[in-house]
Amino acid sequence: MKNFCIALILVVTASFAGLNQAAEAVATKAIVGGTVVDLDGTAPIRDAVILIEGEKIVAIGSAADVPVPDAAQLIDASGAWLIPGLMNMHLHLGLILPGKLEAELAKETEGELTLRMAANARDILHAGVTTIRLTGEQRHGDLALKKAISKGQAIGPRIFSSGEALAITGGHGSESNVTYSDGPYELIKAARKEISAGASWVKILISGGIATNGGDIAEALMTLEEIEAVVDAAHRFGARVAAHSGSSAATTIAIDAGIDSIEHGYFLDRKVLKKMKKHGTWLVPTIVVSQPATQPFFEKIGVPEWYLKRRDSVGKEHWRALEMAIEEGVNIALGTDQLPSEPNDGTTATVREAQYYVEAGMTPLQALRAATIQPARMLGADDRIGSLEVGKFADIIAVDGDPTKDIKALRNILFVMKGGEVYNDLLSK
Repeated sequence: MKNFCIALILVVTASFAGLNQAAEAVATKAIVGGTVVDLDGTAPIRDAVILIEGEKIVAIGSAADVPVPDAAQLIDASGAWLIPGLMNMHLHLGLILPGKLEAELAKETEGELTLRMAANARDILHAGVTTIRLTGEQRHGDLALKKAISKGQAIGPRIFSSGEALAITGGHGSESNVTYSDGPYELIKAARKEISAGASWVKILISGGIATNGGDIAEALMTLEEIEAVVDAAHRFGARVAAHSGSSAATTIAIDAGIDSIEHGYFLDRKVLKKMKKHGTWLVPTIVVSQPATQPFFEKIGVPEWYLKRRDSVGKEHWRALEMAIEEGVNIALGTDQLPSEPNDGTTATVREAQYYVEAGMTPLQALRAATIQPARMLGADDRIGSLEVGKFADIIAVDGDPTKDIKALRNILFVMKGGEVYNDLLSK
């Protein structure tokens, strides 16, 4: 009897081991037949195999070098070009702009806000954007959504967020007759509050802006002492700081204070761009919002005439600032200040932003890097995301052409994978 029991235990153990091995094998996915783009500009890998176990890439190479396990789930990418998931470093999931949209959402509850943000996040992921940075949201719906996505309770991209933006009384993003955080100590407390809530970035509004009616967009509004205080407070907690700035004067102050990224840069001159290059300060251009391609979007949401006039007033200077930033070799990470999946000029805002970079002087490869590995570097997450490498998350999209030759290849996204899970698949249709 004893020997029988031992034999039975061995049989059951072997059975469970076999089931575990089968489960592991089934969990392995193999993307085969596609061409993997190299972001460093070397030759692509043709007839490639990407093996994925769980969330991460475990092998990548040519079919001749990477054997595919017998039980792996095959994804045939023949004829497609494989690149990392796109990233967008400046957006607002709960975007509310002046005009009709603002009126429609005036009584939006916290629950309604979070559900609207969740719907936007799902659309963003399906459009091929697998990582986003949120640069100013309301009532911490962003941080709640980030937790839900990480737990698998909601569908969306990886989220890095600054929580609520830090405004000063009378500055950009403020309402009239409302007191905000003023002076170093109030701003330090406000920054710590966002970090305590879960923000990994802090967003400060240091100059005027398009969406605030009144004041000079190019005016420096936050003082050096205030900016230094926020940067010091954030860096002590391991958080980074993004500054809304349309101003060379404000940007110069912010660089001296150790700012991590400048958003928009509507009126940046060559002198300050050289300084950004020297200090390694990042620029997130959001060029799409000041150019004609966004006109249908603004008409759809019913922004007032004063908003359109302010937008039009910065368009040419904003474009020239982007051209000069590219010429000076400033670190640029793609961001749109528009929902990444928003229809724009026959494509999405994210793809149109990348196209604008090429039109302003980048090579297609540089623009592709600005949408992938460069944002990962800015986030300090390039050890996990931003390129297709062993050990990194399997955030992969497929397009129908070589985006290093023609950035417009990004207009036709055929496949979206985030963390080994497929969210959009036209390859098999």
